[in-house]
Amino acid sequence: MKKKEILHLFLLVIFAGAVLIAVLFFVDSTESYDASIYASENTEDVLGAQEVAPLPVVDPTLPVIVAATHIPEPSTVKALYITKWVAGNTKSRERIIGIADRTEINAVVIDIKDYSGKVSFPLTDPALVALGSGERSIPNIREIINALHAKNIYVIGRISTFQDPYMTGTHPEWAVLRKSDGMVWKDRKGLSFLDPANPKVWEYIVALAKESYENGFDEINFDYIRYPSDGDIKNIDYKLVTDANGVKTTRADNLETFFKYLSTNLKTSVPELKTSADLFGLVTSARDDLGIGQVLEKALPYFDYIAPMVYPSHYNKGEYGIANPAADPYQIILHAMNDAKNKIEKFKNDLTNPEDIRNSISYTQIRPWIQDFDLGAKYTTDMVKLELKAAKDAGVESWMVWDPANKYHEDAFEKVTANQ
Repeated sequence: MKKKEILHLFLLVIFAGAVLIAVLFFVDSTESYDASIYASENTEDVLGAQEVAPLPVVDPTLPVIVAATHIPEPSTVKALYITKWVAGNTKSRERIIGIADRTEINAVVIDIKDYSGKVSFPLTDPALVALGSGERSIPNIREIINALHAKNIYVIGRISTFQDPYMTGTHPEWAVLRKSDGMVWKDRKGLSFLDPANPKVWEYIVALAKESYENGFDEINFDYIRYPSDGDIKNIDYKLVTDANGVKTTRADNLETFFKYLSTNLKTSVPELKTSADLFGLVTSARDDLGIGQVLEKALPYFDYIAPMVYPSHYNKGEYGIANPAADPYQIILHAMNDAKNKIEKFKNDLTNPEDIRNSISYTQIRPWIQDFDLGAKYTTDMVKLELKAAKDAGVESWMVWDPANKYHEDAFEKVTANQ
């Protein structure tokens, strides 16, 4: 046989061998693949006929329940107020968060129930749902609070307590009424108030505070805990009663009874919840109830913090001997804080007051609201700094800042670095 024929035969044998090997490999791998499919689809055979629990069926129409979170109260609270609209708007909310990222601000105050009487988020308590006050201004309240907590921002919820046109409209029997005709009383702005002495109102406020805590609010701030201050005040039926000894209750007595009810119920059911009370700034120096039932000493025992609204623009000309209080924020706030300190010390040193109450209150409970809005004067960064300096000089480290437009002078607050 010629060399050329031998070479052709050799190549043919090699080719045939390669084809045979490929066929055998393909058959083997295909059988292995089929077996693996069989094993995965017939779990019972592989597991020895063990029972396998069926997968749960999830209804895609049901809302996802987000767990609420809470964070500890900071050693000093430095808060900015934000409306429900800012809280519910991502871009606006991020602007406030940015201020907290860059400065000493470590807390926000968000409206739970504002002047309208409407609650900012959907409610779940059947009794609250039936009252119809919930809305969806902040539909994802838990997610928003959780995001703030992730930034280590303490979240305070503000309740406009007795100012409530919605509830007085649906339950006029709960309202402050006119003496003249028994109809719902309204102030100069046409706003109406719930009756501070009505137990049904108390129950509503307690239930709302509890549900707010369950949604993640770390503290509840009670605003408008007072009787009306303007309008046809003489026509208000305060429903003040006279007891068996002929002693007539006062507006301040009614408010204190509410404070005690509120404190007792919340401390029993949600002891972790912190509370604060907004009072007129003048309570720190006034000797009466200012005509609205607010007395500092009657509020201190029932709240963790008292927040006098010491806005310089709200003081009358000549107060503390200052011609234009709005233009002199340092002196107004310094005087107001020192008056609060003196009033508390006097109360604690008065042995005619119950010992347990004397021992339960202190100047450290004072956490004022300060002004960052234009009224009576143009408020600038330097003016806000003067307010903060006055508070600090008076020994007050915690405060909350109010601007209804939520446009704050960021440079008034101390800057922080990333590692602080």
